[in-house]
Amino acid sequence: MKQFAVIGLGNFGYALAQELMEKGAQVIAVDRDPQRIEAIKDIVTYAVTLEAGDESALKAASIHEVDVAIVCIGDKIEANLLITVLLKRIGVRKIWARAISPLQQEILKALEVDSIINIEQDMGRTVAQSLVMDNVVKHVPLSDGYSVAEIKVPKEMVGKTLRQSGLRKDHNLNVVGIKKKVPQITDDGERTFEEKTENVPSPDRKLEAEDVLILVGKDTDIEKFGKT
Repeated sequence: MKQFAVIGLGNFGYALAQELMEKGAQVIAVDRDPQRIEAIKDIVTYAVTLEAGDESALKAASIHEVDVAIVCIGDKIEANLLITVLLKRIGVRKIWARAISPLQQEILKALEVDSIINIEQDMGRTVAQSLVMDNVVKHVPLSDGYSVAEIKVPKEMVGKTLRQSGLRKDHNLNVVGIKKKVPQITDDGERTFEEKTENVPSPDRKLEAEDVLILVGKDTDIEKFGKT
């Protein structure tokens, strides 16, 4: 089971810690504000109030033993950079850090953190991709130039199998799953729909009109396919 340290419990840090726990990870939540720690202590594995710029306090909280530490402090740039340096000094295996300005991003690159989180930039890119591609349900960047996207099955592919669709051969895209809404009847006799995901579907799986393809590929290929 992976262990994470989430440092800074603003809106982003709190939501991240909560989501990691829901996905089965262990989370140490760190913040200088006792009220934020009080609010999250029953959600995470361990919550501690401390000045994250205190090297000995970080060690005492076993932050150096986690698999990944995520510095979620955005507005206090000096604190963000100081904590990142200290995390490297105490030997944290992998560090992700949030940046809110181009200069901060360049400094974090110079510090050789493993990944830089730019919420505003990433969200702007995600929203833009969804706006320009009518068939796109969801778009999530993976790494530079590659993404995961959920795209409705084009009309011309309905009734074809995945093998016949040419998604890999003609569009350079890999299908990792298919989402579909399955009709259900509640105990009260009410008709509802439950969304189910078929992971790694068979090449002989026939595509249906309401299917949503979960695709992995280059942004350029996804964008081209999303406009079909």
